[in-house]
Amino acid sequence: MRILCFGDSNTYGFDPRSCLGDRYPAEIRWPERLAALTGWQVRNEGLNGREIPHRPGELARAAALIAGGPWDAAVILLGDNDLLQGCSPEEVSARMERFLEHLGDAPVLLIAPPPMTAGTWVTEARLLPDSRQLAAGYRDLAERLGIRFAAAAGWGIETLFDGVHFSEAGHRVFAEKIRRELEAF
Repeated sequence: MRILCFGDSNTYGFDPRSCLGDRYPAEIRWPERLAALTGWQVRNEGLNGREIPHRPGELARAAALIAGGPWDAAVILLGDNDLLQGCSPEEVSARMERFLEHLGDAPVLLIAPPPMTAGTWVTEARLLPDSRQLAAGYRDLAERLGIRFAAAAGWGIETLFDGVHFSEAGHRVFAEKIRRELEAF
């Protein structure tokens, strides 16, 4: 199977313990772990700080990558940075809808990120309930668009001190859960 993983710093594999924006080693990052678990061809297109593409140039580049590739599935894991930048869950879901509409009939698995926890990056009280509400908006969106959906809220994804980024154990669990989702794709 050929899988494209399109996401933010958690897909990229950002290690918040580093002061220079370093990544976890490849064997830790969930997309690379997914490849090792399955033998599938997995391409990691994570980017630190990525919000849901919503500007014309961003939409065109993302659509060319996702809809233009020979992917059996594109795993989309985005939304945290939009919330951190002040968007409401409804605004994030609307952004995601516009983004997904640009992908045509590309085979997508939309993942609602695990809810944030209080930490050094999650200092605003609104972020905790907003990040929990995101899954419901994404679920409704996926049903309307007829695409696959999974919510990582119940997966037990451990985050580090910042309240957003996956720990090494979080990457391991995320890879295992994504594998199960994709096997049913």
